Amino acid sequence: MAKKNARNTKGRIISAAWKLFYEQGYEGTTVEDIVFESETSKGSFYHYFDGKDALLGTLAYVFDEKYEELKGMMAPSLGAVEKLIYLNHELFAMIDGGVSMDLLTRLLSTQLLARGEKHLLDRNRTYFKLLRQIIAEGQQAGQLRQDRTVNDIVKAYALWERALMYDWCLCGGEYSLVGYTDKMTPMFLESYRA
Repeated sequence: MAKKNARNTKGRIISAAWKLFYEQGYEGTTVEDIVFESETSKGSFYHYFDGKDALLGTLAYVFDEKYEELKGMMAPSLGAVEKLIYLNHELFAMIDGGVSMDLLTRLLSTQLLARGEKHLLDRNRTYFKLLRQIIAEGQQAGQLRQDRTVNDIVKAYALWERALMYDWCLCGGEYSLVGYTDKMTPMFLESYRA
């Protein structure tokens, strides 16, 4: 029970922080704002995080919450390629509509500079588990090529998504992320179709 409460507290802090970052901007949000919004305490905040900057790496947690939600909404009748296109569209629509480019840029830069944990590469994330499941099922159903391992395809797909986010940030958001991915990701995934 204590472990679940700890997860809930940490999750509430993360969710509150990202809500405030979106509404007020990163610079305009204080630790006090996050503590108030999450209905926790400063002690709880500093138990989990060294400071506000430490929350930047938790965007992967926010993405994983979205993947948990999408997992239940995906039509089981979709093929593997269509499931990957669906997940990609929904995540990038969330980014386009709810994650500022400034925050995404900060996240990507923290991952480049991090010496320890790189949240985006954590293979235990919901993201990677879901990708492995979809790709393995796609190979078993004969929908995806089998001359590449599940892990090879997962790595290529994750790399593709990170490259799209990085380029969008690099270009200053001069194009619609979701519009671009809707055109390009199906072409990218065709090379993995059986």
